Amino acid sequence: MPVVSSSAVIDVFLLAENRLLREALARVLNKKSDIRVVASVPFGPQVPARIAQIKPHVLLLDVAVSAFSDPELLSAVRSGVPGLKIVMIGMDPDAAFFLQCVRAGIAGFMLKDASAAEIAAAVRTVAYEGAVCPPQLCLTLFEHIASHNYQLPSYFGKLRLGLTRREQQLAQLIGHGLSNKEIASSLNLSEQTIKNHVHRMLRKLGASDRLAAVQVCREQGLVA
Repeated sequence: MPVVSSSAVIDVFLLAENRLLREALARVLNKKSDIRVVASVPFGPQVPARIAQIKPHVLLLDVAVSAFSDPELLSAVRSGVPGLKIVMIGMDPDAAFFLQCVRAGIAGFMLKDASAAEIAAAVRTVAYEGAVCPPQLCLTLFEHIASHNYQLPSYFGKLRLGLTRREQQLAQLIGHGLSNKEIASSLNLSEQTIKNHVHRMLRKLGASDRLAAVQVCREQGLVA
């Protein structure tokens, strides 16, 4: 898992279609003593595998890479590198697309007029477990959370049922019909680890099986 210590250099995988943009950003970022561009490429079929192989701390992604407008690809890349932080750049303040990207797991969202200094700052922020959101879209995010708080299980799930975040995640995946083997594959964990998590979840919920556990979570608003 890519974890950045306070004294480490942040490895950045830069993915952009425009060569001039790639070269300019790579040049600026590599001048920073705490940032290193480990790859600077346009999109190709081999890119997700290369990201998984290099395991950067941050994926800096130009929105012009149309393949990554698919949230499933974003999610797949994050699954391949647990802990990977994704920053999208070159965005217009489109609320719907912004929320779609947030749901896919991005940690940063930069508008197209962002300066090089702002992008470097965003890389540092997300690398150290922060998030970056344009002021124009903060209200959109807050309003969405307020209107969908039943879909945000982390705090309420632990408060009501004693479930860890991982156990809540498993409940949602089970609710979507995934088997232990499929869940293990999607989370890059062993099937035995998933079985252990599920066993603890059943015990906490007093449920006899997986479906009963999902039903309890659904009644508490933790599973849609």
